[in-house]
Amino acid sequence: MANRLTQIATRTGDAGTTGLGDNTRVSKNSLRVHAMGDVDELNSHIGVLLCEDMADDVRNVLVEIQHQLFNLGGELSIPGFELLKPEAVLALDEALGTYNEQLPRLQEFILPAGSRAASQAHVCRTVARRAERAVVALGNEEALKDTPRQYLNRLSDLMFVLARVLNRMNGGDDVYWKSERMAKLGAD
Repeated sequence: MANRLTQIATRTGDAGTTGLGDNTRVSKNSLRVHAMGDVDELNSHIGVLLCEDMADDVRNVLVEIQHQLFNLGGELSIPGFELLKPEAVLALDEALGTYNEQLPRLQEFILPAGSRAASQAHVCRTVARRAERAVVALGNEEALKDTPRQYLNRLSDLMFVLARVLNRMNGGDDVYWKSERMAKLGAD
């Protein structure tokens, strides 16, 4: 990526187009730009999450994810280019195994709530799902490698698991959905 930003306000997007990494111009409403924007938003939300107190191992995983999301954004900005490697998906799988192993099995649905850090992790989870949908939509129209879609899918799962981990910091727990059906079963 030889071109580095030296000027932010270029005014080249005033007509509703934006430049990709291969110097082509596309509509700011294109599927590619939507996918790039959702990945960028996700990375920003992870940045907000990193402002919270958390264990160093969780922090290190999230920082690495930010770098990989930047790679993903770069890959999306250059049609046909590969920056996000399959090893990044394997790293998420390993993190999922490590953190999920520490958690009790779920008996009920949980709400996206609890501590501020856990709640922000849930926001990251939902934005990751939106980014995944945007990448799937783009992949339905243009040829894409599998890794971006797989990465976002695993990342959403990992953010769910990390939300549960973050809720347990300092003795907290998940916030369980109060299901009417489950309440009736408990009353029997």
